[in-house]
Amino acid sequence: MSAESILSTRQRGDLRVIAAMMIPESAEHRVPGADDAAIQADILATLGRDAAQVSEALDHLARLAGAPLAELDTAGHEVVAKKFRATGGAAAATLIRVVLQCYYRMIACCARWGWNYVPHSRRDILWSRATGRCSSR
Repeated sequence: MSAESILSTRQRGDLRVIAAMMIPESAEHRVPGADDAAIQADILATLGRDAAQVSEALDHLARLAGAPLAELDTAGHEVVAKKFRATGGAAAATLIRVVLQCYYRMIACCARWGWNYVPHSRRDILWSRATGRCSSR
């Protein structure tokens, strides 16, 4: 079953908003946010066994928000996020892990952004557009 059939249109919209809140775009570091279309597609394509818990987390977010997250202002986002962190439980932890896992998948991120991947320890990785490589400190 595909993520598109598991997640509703509202859930996919809420996923995009919460992902952007977690990891916003950075013009300074020239990296996309977690709401980037390619990253969102990767999240949806790789939900697999986590789909049910992610769906549960997104439904919980919707109940807390009382509306799709995209319809709320920044202050509303912050209020909902604070409540979500306090009451989301295992489903919230799964949603957060899924977003972070897909965003920081080093090889895929480097390739997506046109960088070469230099295999180093997963620890202390720096993204460097100047050198065109992912490099260790």
